[in-house]
Amino acid sequence: MKYYLTTPLYYVNAAPHIGHTYTTMAAETIARYKRLRGYDAVMFTGTDEHGQKVERSAEAAGKSVVEFTDAISAEFRTQWERLNVRVDRTIRTTDPRHHKTVQWLFERCMKNGYVYRGSYTGQYCVYDELYVNDAKPGDPCPDCGRITEAVTEENYFFKLSAFSERLLELYEKDPDFVQPESRRNEVISFVKQGLNDLSISRTNIKWGIPLPVEGHHVFYVWFDALIGYLSAVEGESVEGEQLWPADLHLIGKEILRFHAVFWPAFLMGADLPLPKKVFAHGWLLFEESKMSKSRGNIVRAEPIRQVMGADALRYFLLREIVFGQDGSFSYDALIGRYNSDLANGLGNLLSRTLTMIRQYRAGEIPQGSGGAIATLASKTILDVTAAFDAFEFARGIEAVWGLLSALDKLIVERAPWMLFKSQNPEAPGLLDDTLYTAAEALRIAAVLLSPVLPQSAPKIWAQLGMTEPVEAARLDTLAWGQLPAGQRIGEIAALFPRIEMKDAVAKMRELEELVTQEQNVLLGKAPKPTAAPEIAPQSERIPIEDFTKVEMRVGQVLSVEPVKGATKLLHLKVDIGQGHPRTIVAGIAEAYQPEQLIGRKVVIVANLQPRKLRGIESDGMIVAASLEGGKPVLAGFLEDVPIGARLK
Repeated sequence: MKYYLTTPLYYVNAAPHIGHTYTTMAAETIARYKRLRGYDAVMFTGTDEHGQKVERSAEAAGKSVVEFTDAISAEFRTQWERLNVRVDRTIRTTDPRHHKTVQWLFERCMKNGYVYRGSYTGQYCVYDELYVNDAKPGDPCPDCGRITEAVTEENYFFKLSAFSERLLELYEKDPDFVQPESRRNEVISFVKQGLNDLSISRTNIKWGIPLPVEGHHVFYVWFDALIGYLSAVEGESVEGEQLWPADLHLIGKEILRFHAVFWPAFLMGADLPLPKKVFAHGWLLFEESKMSKSRGNIVRAEPIRQVMGADALRYFLLREIVFGQDGSFSYDALIGRYNSDLANGLGNLLSRTLTMIRQYRAGEIPQGSGGAIATLASKTILDVTAAFDAFEFARGIEAVWGLLSALDKLIVERAPWMLFKSQNPEAPGLLDDTLYTAAEALRIAAVLLSPVLPQSAPKIWAQLGMTEPVEAARLDTLAWGQLPAGQRIGEIAALFPRIEMKDAVAKMRELEELVTQEQNVLLGKAPKPTAAPEIAPQSERIPIEDFTKVEMRVGQVLSVEPVKGATKLLHLKVDIGQGHPRTIVAGIAEAYQPEQLIGRKVVIVANLQPRKLRGIESDGMIVAASLEGGKPVLAGFLEDVPIGARLK
């Protein structure tokens, strides 16, 4: 059975970032999962290289358009190779194969009466490659907020207005065509408002595919790019089955209209089969706003790969974010999830299990049955299958972790290290059953997690002593009891070493700066100078008498712990030389880890009235510098000063 799925064709006006990575990793996870289900899955990704925006980006970079698109397209290909993403089919819209298909589909639409020549005068958004209906000169684009440009030109138009009823009928008869449900409702609402005919050619730009007509016309970038899904596999088949139509177009929600309205209408106009599903996922939010070049809050995958590995990033994106909804990204959350789930969870469980098999059973898998864990494992296989079929990756991964948690609990309860020493005649059999149960549960988990951890799952597989590749496993035959007793385990190696938060974040930020500089060079941009931090504006001046009322003393931090339910607050005990430590609640959790503060000397305002914060009475305030929009920096001392000394 074939399963053809696609990412968007990524626009080459800039280098790849983590938003592209999110879509592509999710798509390839689906492809790997479909192979587990027995499908011959074929994954596509490509680059969209035409349009006025690319022309202007190339000019800004001081390169020809061909040089510029070659360089950026290569950046995308290199990214997928480094991130262990298998790409089965691809297309660049500058490929002559693609040009031929675009012209062929246009001629089919024209022959069927859905294309006509006309003229257009109106406002145009260069950034979105989009005409803005009803906009006046100087008006911003409603999608991106940039100022539109006045355009008058002769165009070829596609009769999009003729497809309103057919599109609504499609959405009604096939509710799965647009998913998730919220996006489907959005598309239906848009079409019900009425569709205007769509300009599909340009005469004021040169960088594009020529129309097979008289005069100088090049295709509108969205008519051109969408056809890439077809041109990449035109005429190809898997086991005799044609790859087109696509089984899934996986996209970001910002390009939903083009894929769920324009694209099926183009295909209807050409009498061609429609894709089976368009799934629009949400955005990655960084510090509560969408990542974008204009905001300067872009995160790239390469620094994360170098510090933590590609599997760590893929796992976080699929486990932390409900697929289809917006999700937050931060380095702290990434490392926290890695340490809790992978290092302390799966990795630790694997290492403990294999070490006990080596120590207690000479490295051979013993005989066992599994009991309640076997029953849970069988249910987990069904739960993961149902979740992944619905692209509910977080729910599927959570089901696997339910199995691993139950296994961890069993090991603690049975205490194999005690069974090994026990004189009870039943102990050896119970020890064998415990070790077999742990190894077999890990084998099943490795198969279920192989689409999510494509580099790590084969390592788990090998350490369990399995010889056939984990990629050869199939969900329809996966069952408890297939791990052969007597099989020798492989070499034990740490799979997910624990990562220190502070060091890893600092390293990734440093690498992010380097990658940004490299890509600025690629884009022809001069590296931005490091801006001096803005400081808070000076307050109104006060008389010296007011200042002398403030009593500041040197304190030493004795203990620190997070405040439950608060992300910014720390609960500190501080010795200021008065016989008993002060309890202080300070909003410095985003700038300092608790272990950084133990033993540190700080400045305390000692004569403030106590106040309660999150149920804790705070008796004092820590003095820190305030950077506008930044994190606090604690005041300190170069020389050694005694605890309790007063500042004057």
